[in-house]
Amino acid sequence: MAAALLFAPTAASAAPDLTLSGVMTGADHETYREVPFRVPAGVTAVTVEFEYQGREQRTVIDLGLRDPQRFRGWSGGNKARFTVSETWATPSYLSGPLPAGTWKLILGVPNIRKESRSAYTAKITFERGRFGGFAPAPLKTGPGWFRGDLHLHTGHSDGACAPAVGARVPCPLDRTLAAASGRGLDFVALTEHNTTSHHQALADQQPFFPDLLLIPGREITTFKGHANVFGVTAPLDFQLGGPRAPTLAAILDQVEAAGGLISVNHPGLPSGEACMGCGWTAQTDWTRVPMIEVANGAVPADSPLGGLKIWEARLNAGLRVTAVGGSDNHDALKPLDQAGSVGSPTTVVHAVDLSQGAILAGLRAGRVFVDTTGARDRLLDLTARAGGAEAPMGSSLRTGGGAVELQVQVKGAAGGRIALSGPGGAGAVAAGAPLSADDRRAIALPVGAKGWVRADVRGPDGKLWLIGNPVYLQP
Repeated sequence: MAAALLFAPTAASAAPDLTLSGVMTGADHETYREVPFRVPAGVTAVTVEFEYQGREQRTVIDLGLRDPQRFRGWSGGNKARFTVSETWATPSYLSGPLPAGTWKLILGVPNIRKESRSAYTAKITFERGRFGGFAPAPLKTGPGWFRGDLHLHTGHSDGACAPAVGARVPCPLDRTLAAASGRGLDFVALTEHNTTSHHQALADQQPFFPDLLLIPGREITTFKGHANVFGVTAPLDFQLGGPRAPTLAAILDQVEAAGGLISVNHPGLPSGEACMGCGWTAQTDWTRVPMIEVANGAVPADSPLGGLKIWEARLNAGLRVTAVGGSDNHDALKPLDQAGSVGSPTTVVHAVDLSQGAILAGLRAGRVFVDTTGARDRLLDLTARAGGAEAPMGSSLRTGGGAVELQVQVKGAAGGRIALSGPGGAGAVAAGAPLSADDRRAIALPVGAKGWVRADVRGPDGKLWLIGNPVYLQP
């Protein structure tokens, strides 16, 4: 079984949309059979799982595929499961548009004995915009904190690095993955500018990085700002202001229909000739934006060019938006001890397991912190308690207008200090003694505290080490 087979998408584990079945006999020796099936409009990926009987009698049934317009591939007997989509396909098959109409599963029989009968079954699953990931199962099971980089570029867009001899060249995608693995990351999102050419490479590379979840991403790069979209392989329009995407709302409609997760990138950067469209100036319905990149590469989150104040303005407006970070790395060979290298900063997500669906759900839920230094083992968690109830970071707590206590857990940040932000923490004293290597602190909030409150960790020099997401207090 080929590696690409092992890492077909998770959608194939769902109940099939169609099941084709039949029988081959000795009369089918050295013949071909084309089995028709219909693909409806709106399908973005087709997955086939094939099985047959009679192997012990040396029966062999080979596989191929045609769509209504062209031949899509032939894997012979080396794959029993494959996927074709608009932007990537299992090796042996061709990616591209998926026209509605009659498709044909091609069955070739290089050998079946005269007296043999071989029953076969083909289970066919259609995806309609929602992509489950390149790995067929979680890379790690059970809940935990998973570390990743949500903003990376390779030679599929403007990533470049220098080989041992010669000028800088487009940086191969596997160099970025190797750097992420070397940093000990659990997941990465490759976010090339507007293109989908890297999805095939991600599908091919996932088997070679069994501990690193590869998430398809896109940096929707417009004249009015940049935004990452995660978990989507289908094409998306990016020509904001043109007929294909006259408004940002039109782009958001496409992202939501595809089941993607969007994050506004580096919103505090300037826009102009030095950085065209880098700052966020698009007319935006912020209720439809679930995440903001507050820490980008080497730009301090709390600097005038950082995203911290822009994010907090959204929180003050009553919105619930998850803060994330990303290296925005364009050179995979940049030393890992430098800011802006792969994994610096790191976004750390609490999820039910290490799968694409779980990581994206964890980001939406907001139990997330940003490690600006890209350390391997730092932890920041926050829980609010009131009247016997409690709420973890990213969720809300009904306080009844009574006393509220924050429980803050910090690991790996010895010498740092906790700092609270937000109206919910106004008047609370948080700093206390410097943190130990594994520390838990209880912080009492004033009676009647309401609004959002979050905890950060700053180093002895005042620099942000860890940026936490809020708990939302409701009377």
